Amino acid sequence: MQLTELVPELANQLPSVFRWAGAVARRLREFNISLGGKSSGSSNTDALTLADLSLQELIVAALRDTSPLFRKCRIEAEESTGDLERFSKDGEYTIAIDPIDGTKQYRDRTANGYAVMLNLRSRETVHYSLVYIPEQGEHGSWVQAMGNQILCGPDDPTRPAKEVLNSIPAVDLNRRNQSKKIYLIGFQDQDPVKAQAVTDAGLEGVPPDVMTGCIYDLMGRGEFAGSLIHSPNIYDFPASLQIARILGGDAVWVHNGVSVNFDRLWMDERADMLRLPGIVACSPDRQVLEILVKLARDWNPERYAK
Repeated sequence: MQLTELVPELANQLPSVFRWAGAVARRLREFNISLGGKSSGSSNTDALTLADLSLQELIVAALRDTSPLFRKCRIEAEESTGDLERFSKDGEYTIAIDPIDGTKQYRDRTANGYAVMLNLRSRETVHYSLVYIPEQGEHGSWVQAMGNQILCGPDDPTRPAKEVLNSIPAVDLNRRNQSKKIYLIGFQDQDPVKAQAVTDAGLEGVPPDVMTGCIYDLMGRGEFAGSLIHSPNIYDFPASLQIARILGGDAVWVHNGVSVNFDRLWMDERADMLRLPGIVACSPDRQVLEILVKLARDWNPERYAK
């Protein structure tokens, strides 16, 4: 199977599915749909709703039914719902799904930056990312990364979703970075302290409790300079990695400055999700990466206290 077949097929089939999923998320958010079941100790990680399960069921079914190419991929999903057994166990490429990124703010109705997400990756890097932000703007917003192109723009439900995406102007890859904002997450109860350390280093640390927007849109537009994440999960973070690399930056492990790949994943049993090990800095700006690596290289690489 070739990427030249797989990526265009994802870009053709998924926008409509994500628009449908976003409509379901908006409707379900009107009700009390909170669920238990996760106990990692992090309120951001442990938030779970009926919408997470319902949207994943919809997306997995669409991947199963819309193209035989998709079933040749491995599939990794943040939740356990859906016909996951229909997909390859040893495919060269992996489709990862986060049905609702930002579940805590979605559930608590504290902000509207939650998103429906999917990415396609190989061992080395990410090849396609699609993000739909159902309640950003009047009708929702899109972020798509593929090849050397990033699209960020509003949805228009009077036109087919794929047509809308095709009409969004591509992000200028030669723009100069003006932002100093860095999104911090994954440091458990130390998120605010670590964010302040980033600010003290000359950037502007933003912890999750004050993050109201969608980081993928904000990075794509240049309103954020990147992120610093402890053991990022593989369902949402790869979109940031792809955006950073398209814009000339990277995602690196802070302990050695080496570019992230997907060889060394670990299963976080507390949160029931796959993660990259250690602390990862991600930015389109190489100078920002240098600051973050220097700052965090000696921070504890273990996510949970022993």
